[in-house]
Amino acid sequence: MAAETMIMKQPTKRATRPALVTNLLRTVRQQQLFVPGQHLLVAVSGGPDSIALLSLLYRMVRSWQLKLTVVHCNYGLRGAESDGDESFVKAFCRERDLPLIVHRPLLVKRRQRSSLQATARDARYDFMKQLAQEIGADHIAVGHTANDQAETVLMWLMRGAGLAGLAGMRYVREDRIIRPLLAATREEVEGYLDHEGLTYRRDSSNEKPLYRRNRIRMELLPVILGLAPAAVRVLQRQADVLGEDERYLAGVTTELAGVLVRQCPGGEQRVDRQSFLGLPVALQRRLVRQILRTYDQEERASSLQVVESVRSLFLKGKSGAWLRLKQALVRLDRTSVEFSPRRDPDHGPGAGSGPEQRETLPLLVPSTVYWARTNQQIHVQLMSRRAAETLGRDPSKRQVSFDAALFSAPLLVRTWQAGDRFVPYGMKGKSKKLQDYFTDCKVSRQERDRVPLLVAPEGILWVVGMRQDERFMVRSETAHCVVVSVSDRASEKE
Repeated sequence: MAAETMIMKQPTKRATRPALVTNLLRTVRQQQLFVPGQHLLVAVSGGPDSIALLSLLYRMVRSWQLKLTVVHCNYGLRGAESDGDESFVKAFCRERDLPLIVHRPLLVKRRQRSSLQATARDARYDFMKQLAQEIGADHIAVGHTANDQAETVLMWLMRGAGLAGLAGMRYVREDRIIRPLLAATREEVEGYLDHEGLTYRRDSSNEKPLYRRNRIRMELLPVILGLAPAAVRVLQRQADVLGEDERYLAGVTTELAGVLVRQCPGGEQRVDRQSFLGLPVALQRRLVRQILRTYDQEERASSLQVVESVRSLFLKGKSGAWLRLKQALVRLDRTSVEFSPRRDPDHGPGAGSGPEQRETLPLLVPSTVYWARTNQQIHVQLMSRRAAETLGRDPSKRQVSFDAALFSAPLLVRTWQAGDRFVPYGMKGKSKKLQDYFTDCKVSRQERDRVPLLVAPEGILWVVGMRQDERFMVRSETAHCVVVSVSDRASEKE
């Protein structure tokens, strides 16, 4: 029998106004979330946070002359429990004569590696933004609390995020989303519900340790609270402070881009190399990230690894060097770096004739990248020659060493291209077309498009797992080595 998901409360009303009411009013005014007379679309799942939010806004309807419309999304993922949530929200709204719109979205993954939770979130927000436009709502109110903010900050911290990630969720987003409860703790929310005797639902999926956020809430956060009881409030305040810093620096970066980035026909953008090199590293990263964001359909920020590969092109690349990133092509000439949208794989540098689209991954030193075509991880590190020698030789050809002084950054992992040549170890310095090498090794045409190549501006270093280029191998005078290894990645359950 499924566990009961409805939490019943008895009213414990006192003469004093609940603290959460004061908290919400202060947040609305300080963050300028909305003003009297506006129309709010309120997202309500039936859980404690959204029920508290709707109850608080309902209290303000008369004094603030607010118009409220409630929206509930039923994904049907929890069967009867999901339908129970919908029925509960319908009853809650009916008692208060509030208009309710129920949406049952069809979940379709946008990205190959996105989770079910992320897919559901995307569908919910897409629908709410469309609905707000249709009904003329000024804002979309959601029930995130300070505890949600603390969990978000910890998640981004573990991913190695920068300032934007550590700033967590914003009180106000550009797409009408507002978070009136973001400064309120979950304890304050539950205290309000107790005070008002309000009933709410519990989502059983929030108790499952399958998702990282759930594990942070159930396992990590309790340990942190044991060490620092005020941790939720501290993390929430930290996010507020970092958010202000992030918005200031974002403004500085936008102004900088207006001066340094020259817009060209065809979506190309050019940056003067010397002007870029004169910037502090922090602004270099921000400028690169802002430019690359303009080429992403969903305007997502690029990872530090991608940003650093572009910076490396500015810093160390030679004229004519290029990077083919997932969202853009980056080329270096003598005085500037050009960013342009990705074209058809048959055009521009890196074009090939194979049946599959060519793929390129930037590779920092040290780092690890995942090559999906062979389900392998490629790991690179810099070490002294003596340290590298302690690793020994790998007869399976899954680990190789190169003289770090014989090539420059940026390093790439990519598929083969028509015209590729290298000097295979054992060929006594003779150059060979990679296509002929594949033919000699009886590598089929289909298989060739899966084989990763490790490439520097000076040429191919390694046909991964097969043969090194003799020009870049360790010599007697070698002082430092770049050691590269490849390993199969075990399949992971999403």
